[in-house]
Amino acid sequence: MSKIHLLDPRLANQIAAGEVVERPSSVLKELVENSLDAGASRIDLDIEEGGVKLIRVRDDGSGIGKEDLPLALSRHATSKISELSDLEAVASLGFRGEALASISSVSRLSLSSAQEGGESGWVARSEGRDMAAVLEPIAHPRGTTVEVRDLFFNTPARRKFLRTEKTEFSHLEEVMKRQSLGRFDVGFSLRHNGRAVHSLKPAQSQLEQERRLASVCGPAFMENALFIDRSAVDLRLWGWVALPGFSRSQADLQHFYVNGRYIRDRLVAHAVRQAYRDVLFHGRHPAFVLYLELNPTSVDVNVHPTKHEVRFRDGRTVHDFIFRTLHKVLADVRPDTVAQNATTGVPTETMMAMPRQQEAMPLRETSPQSPAFLGGSPAAPPGGYQSSRPAANSSAGIGEQISAYQRLQAPSEAESDEIPPLGYALAQLKGVYILAENASGMVLVDMHAAHERITYERMKAARDGEGLRSQPLLVPQAMAVSEREADCAEQHAEVFAQLGIRVERASEESLVVRELPVMLAGGEVEQLVRDVLADLLEFGTSDRIAAHMNEILSTMACHGSVRANRRLSIPEMNALLRDMEATERSGQCNHGRPTWVQVSMTELDKWFLRGR
Repeated sequence: MSKIHLLDPRLANQIAAGEVVERPSSVLKELVENSLDAGASRIDLDIEEGGVKLIRVRDDGSGIGKEDLPLALSRHATSKISELSDLEAVASLGFRGEALASISSVSRLSLSSAQEGGESGWVARSEGRDMAAVLEPIAHPRGTTVEVRDLFFNTPARRKFLRTEKTEFSHLEEVMKRQSLGRFDVGFSLRHNGRAVHSLKPAQSQLEQERRLASVCGPAFMENALFIDRSAVDLRLWGWVALPGFSRSQADLQHFYVNGRYIRDRLVAHAVRQAYRDVLFHGRHPAFVLYLELNPTSVDVNVHPTKHEVRFRDGRTVHDFIFRTLHKVLADVRPDTVAQNATTGVPTETMMAMPRQQEAMPLRETSPQSPAFLGGSPAAPPGGYQSSRPAANSSAGIGEQISAYQRLQAPSEAESDEIPPLGYALAQLKGVYILAENASGMVLVDMHAAHERITYERMKAARDGEGLRSQPLLVPQAMAVSEREADCAEQHAEVFAQLGIRVERASEESLVVRELPVMLAGGEVEQLVRDVLADLLEFGTSDRIAAHMNEILSTMACHGSVRANRRLSIPEMNALLRDMEATERSGQCNHGRPTWVQVSMTELDKWFLRGR
């Protein structure tokens, strides 16, 4: 008697449902994607009891013909691809054709639809215990309605794993939000137990899109978001990234789309994390809504049952493009639009740095506001800001500082009629903070954190200008590796050379490290090379050396910057403010802490109950 037999169709679909239908939100995702593929301009969602009792999705798409309704509920039946080559350039969200069959195997499903010009609509009903669909005529407008009732009614073990109604609905709502951010041109509505939760109109213009973003992601995100749109060859990255000051305790506000498909991808996450590395506080997560557009043939979407993961055919190019785009955008942020934003009543904690889309300003070492003008030198070691300020006990100290401040203002006003973004220094608080006044109100600056960033960026620029200088190891270091790692090191010898490392293959499973960058002398050589190899094997690139060197530079900058409790003169404080305005990433110190905050006149008036 044969031990191998064909599975019952119902059982086969329930096994497939185990991959596709994890919980009610999984059902909603599949149904909404079908509506989007059908060209819907509006999608209405009705949920009851967290999706367990009812999930209804109604759209105004192209609809399904009578003869296709039973097929739509069959396993691996689809109109989206027809042959294997179609998988190489999938343009639709769905393509496997197993979703409806899997859902109908664990629920009571009805599929109603009508096409433009059809005599009437038709409904196909299917229940888990009987896979044969029953067709009936029905009055229905153009489009499709899918009703999924009593989810997991015939698989009680699956139902036991569901959470509370509130939890399941929160997952459903998250799916709706993700889909609405992926398709601004489509209107969405969501009701739960008869109560309207969301109603989003189609958003065509950037302003309308930002209103939807504020509704879905919260107004605080939009108040701190920077719009980007960059293209290179066949790649385009656009969307919104939050400034580093608007970081999160968890990665709950990260939305990334590839050709309209929401994805979670390790390569993308690594590129974003690398771009934020220099400006994000330890343990915090960036927030963003980003869209990557590329040729469909350059990405494989058929790598995971839920289609949340993709595989890029040239991962290294995609990784570098995402990283360089975000790195440039974050570096170009300057504190020069505070005046416009401060009047909107934005909370103080969100006003650390506001967006500016323009090229970085060169440092003017000999300008009236520079350390050189104040007695320092462009080549002076970090921590400069030297001046001939009066001794602390001098009775003329205050008068001389006021005179210096007035002299400083004169050349400043000659250059521009506008007040600088960070304004002019008024005083120093407890030897730690600089108090300044700008057009919007009051600015508080952590002088050590600010100078630390300025010093750090200058040191990086000096390093990049001179290149990475290497030195031979007195005793070359041998290390045992796998054959795969040895092959990688041999193939990427040029990459290692660019990083200042000379690695040679000694045998099939061993390497010899002969040179290292001067700055990394005394470091953990073997672990560093292994980390670089791990990055090259996984991402095709490595930033370990740069990261490690930046950590060293950051430590040096920290020790070389002005310390707390050091008294600065008014000219010195103004020089620091001007340098902040001209320095990349000056909104955060090397450790991701904010360097300054803006307090608007509106906030000050509230504190003192003015106007009430």
